[in-house]
Parts: sequence; C-alpha cells; structure tokens
Amino acid sequence: MGLALLFLLVAMESAGIPLPGETALIAAAFLARSNQGNHFSITAVIVVAAFAAIVGDNIGYCIGRFGGRSLIERWGPIKRYAERTLPPAEQFFRKHGGKTVFFARFVAVLRVTAAWLAGISHMPWWRFFLYNAAGGILWATGIGLLAYFLGKAAADAVGRYGLAAVGVLAVLGIVAFLAHRWWRHRAAEETN
Repeated sequence: MGLALLFLLVAMESAGIPLPGETALIAAAFLARSNQGNHFSITAVIVVAAFAAIVGDNIGYCIGRFGGRSLIERWGPIKRYAERTLPPAEQFFRKHGGKTVFFARFVAVLRVTAAWLAGISHMPWWRFFLYNAAGGILWATGIGLLAYFLGKAAADAVGRYGLAAVGVLAVLGIVAFLAHRWWRHRAAEETN
C-alpha cells in the first residue's frame, strides 16, 4: 500500500497536479530505514519514485503537447498572453530545454510545470525523455538516500538526547554560521 501511494503522489505531482510527491518520497525513505512494520526497502522506494517521476512527467508532457495549446487558445486573456510568451518559450526550450527539464525535478514549482511547458513548447520527445529520466533517477536516488540516512540520524539524536539537545545543536550551528560569516567579512576588509 505504501509504495502504491508513493507512486501515485509522485506521478500525479510530476503530471502537473501540485501534490506532496517529494514529501512522500522523504517519508517513504525514512520509513524504509526505521523498519517499523514496513515491508519495503530503500531500493524499492527509489525505484518506485524514479519510475513514477518519469511516467508522470511523460503524462504531463503529452498533455502539454497534445492539448496544451488548444486549452490556452480557448480563453481570450490567456490566449493574448500566450501569443506573446510562447515564441520566446519555444526558443528557450530549443536552447535550454534539456537542462530545464533535468533541473526542474529539484525545484518544487518547476517540478509540477516543466513537463507541461516542454510539451506546449514542442520540445522533441526523445530529448525530453532522456533528460527527464536522468533527472527523475537522480532526484529519487538523491532525495531517497538523503532522507534514508539523515532522517535516521535525526531520529536517533532526538531519541537519545531529546528535543532540547537538538535545539542546542541548532543554536550552535547558527552561531557557528554567523561567526564564519563575520570572520570572512573581517578578512575581506583587511585585504582591502
């Protein structure tokens, strides 16, 4: 049940419905590590999330490619806006479409819209598919493993030391960050 829900959330988010797909991936990866009644591995979580991202993005691409323009052209104000913005968008996707599709996977708002925009802009499907697959696999692997390892470390720290210790560590981290910035600023002033 858990992996099916993960697949649905990630695929629907990738197809263009703003749902918490990345949050579902993080939760599933954390649960895979915690072994609290779960019967799936981190490998299964990553494979399902990557596959869902690729499938969902391809659905979004097809919606944009085969129905996006006609949908845009139905409404007057949107049609006038699209007439001005689509030619530059098409040119942008010709030059930077692959990079955009790849990196959009890692940005929440773009993750929901990039596939539609690639389809509406008539980015060649094979090119979209390659960059989309690479981004989806890297995203699922990176986010999944990060949540798997760091999520467990955070849970262990809270369990062992309590929330007060975690708060102290957070404050120390902020103080260290500010001290580092002050030191760099001071060093820059001395060189000038």
